[in-house]
Amino acid sequence: MNYRISQRAASLTPSLTLAIDAKAKAMKAAGEDVVGFGAGEPDFDTPQHIKDAAAQALAQGFTKYTPAAGIPELRQAIADKHQRENGLSYKPGQIIVSCGGKHSCFNVIFATCQDGDEVIIPSPYWLSYPEMVKLAGARPVILPTSDATEFKISPAQLRAAITPRTRLLILNSPSNPTGAVYTPAEVKALGDVCVEKGVLIMSDEIYEHLLYDGAAVKSVASFSTAHQEQTIIVHGFAKAWSMTGWRLGWCAAPEPIAKAINAIQSHSTSNPTSFAQKGAVAALTGPQDHLPRWRTEFARRRAYALEQLQTIPGLTCVKPHGAFYLFPNIAGTGLKSSDFCAQLLEQEKVAAVPGIAFGADDYIRLSYATSLANLEKGLARIGNFCRRLRA
Repeated sequence: MNYRISQRAASLTPSLTLAIDAKAKAMKAAGEDVVGFGAGEPDFDTPQHIKDAAAQALAQGFTKYTPAAGIPELRQAIADKHQRENGLSYKPGQIIVSCGGKHSCFNVIFATCQDGDEVIIPSPYWLSYPEMVKLAGARPVILPTSDATEFKISPAQLRAAITPRTRLLILNSPSNPTGAVYTPAEVKALGDVCVEKGVLIMSDEIYEHLLYDGAAVKSVASFSTAHQEQTIIVHGFAKAWSMTGWRLGWCAAPEPIAKAINAIQSHSTSNPTSFAQKGAVAALTGPQDHLPRWRTEFARRRAYALEQLQTIPGLTCVKPHGAFYLFPNIAGTGLKSSDFCAQLLEQEKVAAVPGIAFGADDYIRLSYATSLANLEKGLARIGNFCRRLRA
């Protein structure tokens, strides 16, 4: 049979984070003592009141189609969240509820980009951004950063990368994979360049609530009407409410873009799961007392992991101020990221994600969204591995 695969599909690189997580789980299922630092999801359970709201919706038969863009109650709750927390005014019609934050990113890129467009992506980047851009027929333009800049691009760097073909800047703060957080002044400076040059901004704010050391975030859309008109916010319920498997996200966009995204979604996934949306309403309108507890625990794990990494030969690590990732530099070990992670998994049964997946081959990503016991065991094994490399 001639199973011809489209060029766009054939050009994609499968998600390395999901592949490594799957391999680690398979090894565990086979009885091996694997410590997994790969998956980007909190190890806390979804708060009970959210689960109760979804269960009640199921019990009441709320199991049918909803509007493609989400139920009005949830779109209003999201608009209220942006007004209350970000000082941003959106109509419910500017909110599109999707099947996860990843789905929202996909929708935004497909609604705004086409063949020949360029999309600026700071590196290290979340590994799906360039693949989505390529699927839309556009070209990723990668702006490299490093430890020296705390993984942040500068306004001058952004300005130099903009061409007449530039359509979109993807800004992710707090960042996956680095945990870097742009200050409000830094965000405004980047937004100013985009407003001046007429470049749209996709602002991925899914880690907005996971901040440490007094770090503050401010949405690029919140600095002026002009900034808001150039910005599409993408967000989701996965991280701050531990709802990764619920597959619920959203975007907040200027009306013409929101309408285009709604049309795309109506012909692809249609509506997100009906009863899950009722749980999402409870997530936004119910108690938020879990967040301080989670942040405290994440901060404790981060401090421990950073302290341990500083004792491991060949590794250095910039202190992250958001999300739940560490992005240590492994250049001192003499290995590139794929070899490092493959040998680490084989020899020490520790699963980490190679930095090459994020456009940074001298780094690896470690998630501290796992127990302190796992961190202790896994980091001790990484230390043993690196010391053998130096022996």
